[in-house]
Amino acid sequence: MYMGMVIDLKKCIGCHSCAVACKLNNNLPDGMWWNRILTKGGETMDTASGTYPDKLNLMHLPVNCQHCEDAPCVKACPVGASYKADDGTVQIDYDKCIGCRMCMAACPYDARSFNWKEPEYPVDHAVGEADAPKHQGHIVEKCTFCKNRRERGEVPACMELCLGRARYWGDLDDPESDAAKAMRGRKTMRLLEEKGTKPSVYYLL
Repeated sequence: MYMGMVIDLKKCIGCHSCAVACKLNNNLPDGMWWNRILTKGGETMDTASGTYPDKLNLMHLPVNCQHCEDAPCVKACPVGASYKADDGTVQIDYDKCIGCRMCMAACPYDARSFNWKEPEYPVDHAVGEADAPKHQGHIVEKCTFCKNRRERGEVPACMELCLGRARYWGDLDDPESDAAKAMRGRKTMRLLEEKGTKPSVYYLL
């Protein structure tokens, strides 16, 4: 089993619904986002490159932890807090994390966040899933592919609100999984493949 996600860039409309769903479901502290929607185009978000009317270029690129097969963050962690789970995903044991941020330095995707202080929220109560991971000060956090939801048989939260239905989830080793089926006959890419990290997030072009 090797769980992963496939994102269809032709369907992504850059609405940021996946990022918001992730933030709410995981009750992420102020200023923290595990999902980011980058823009391949102009110099600022949601702007195109090129000239109007027929030479404009714009593509939205959702980025979260890539849950790499050969994860540099796992190798860099001096206490084993970052680890590979049995399903192939990369997780963090928050109780082991010492906040050294070596994993952040090792990650080529800028996919981790550090809590510089005790978490703060816009409201005085949790808004996410009841079993979402509890946030702590002075540790590193990142996308878990909604480990708590998956343990209940559900899909990651970022998939549920996707307006374009651009995300697919499943066992990459199973040719009949939704993720594997989505890649059939399509050109795919993975981010920074030259780094040799072997991400488990595939993008359909």
